[in-house]
Amino acid sequence: MKTIGLVVNIEKKKIGELVRQTISWLESHNCRPALAEVTAQALGLPEFSWDQQKLVTNTDYLVVLGGDGTLLSIARQAAPGGVPILGVNMGHLGFLTEVDVSELFSALERLIKGEYMIEERMMLEAGVYRQNLLVEQSIALNDVVITKGALARLIFLETYVDQEYVTTYPADGLIVATPTGSTAYSLSAGGPLVTPKMELMLVTPICPHSLWARPLVIGADSQVKVEVLSGQGEIMLTMDGQYGFKLQPKDNVIVNKAPFWAKFICLQERSFFYLLRQKLNEGERNNTRM
Repeated sequence: MKTIGLVVNIEKKKIGELVRQTISWLESHNCRPALAEVTAQALGLPEFSWDQQKLVTNTDYLVVLGGDGTLLSIARQAAPGGVPILGVNMGHLGFLTEVDVSELFSALERLIKGEYMIEERMMLEAGVYRQNLLVEQSIALNDVVITKGALARLIFLETYVDQEYVTTYPADGLIVATPTGSTAYSLSAGGPLVTPKMELMLVTPICPHSLWARPLVIGADSQVKVEVLSGQGEIMLTMDGQYGFKLQPKDNVIVNKAPFWAKFICLQERSFFYLLRQKLNEGERNNTRM
């Protein structure tokens, strides 16, 4: 019997009804459904409640009912244990979700029959060193970002690649992104687009106050070290735009490729460039309605 964890964005409309239908379908197909404890309580389904850590490590698959934001959050939790993730889009077209909600049950049928592929996505690991002591460590699927707060002035970020000095960026911040993250914050900061199956890192300055500061493409096995030189105002380290840690002057942020990969379930051959056209065109259409 397969155990399938349901990761749910409970703020979506009619999500309770959809989750109940999904649980009923899974049970009728000899599968064991599981929900995070908080989700189970919110939806009135305590009999399916699992501890969050157990959910992301002891299930056979994770099915995400939400969007890219929900999927990013669970990918950081599930990647170390290697649990595959199927993303079900509940909102706008996403780069990470695999199917739309209208395709949910046909997708589940293919999943339990084993009719799928696994696509692995590179992740990043960032450590914060303060007076040579590791004070924080976290992982990201999209990007590691050092950025100034709303009231902070220009910040200076002394940057090294593989212990070789690159430059000191006078900027609003700096992004270190994976190929998956090339379509996120890095793109809006002027970084290049990269197909997600590649292995590399992007280093993209945010609003650099220098004409020569341009995005860098470096090897996946490279190490990026950034020393925070500025001391005025708040400076934050954020992971995938969802988790933050406050930095102090002279902190060193060291970014490497993570020792594990996020695993996504693929049911169909989706063209990255097709998704890219749809996503960018959607943005253009939204702008014309403003």
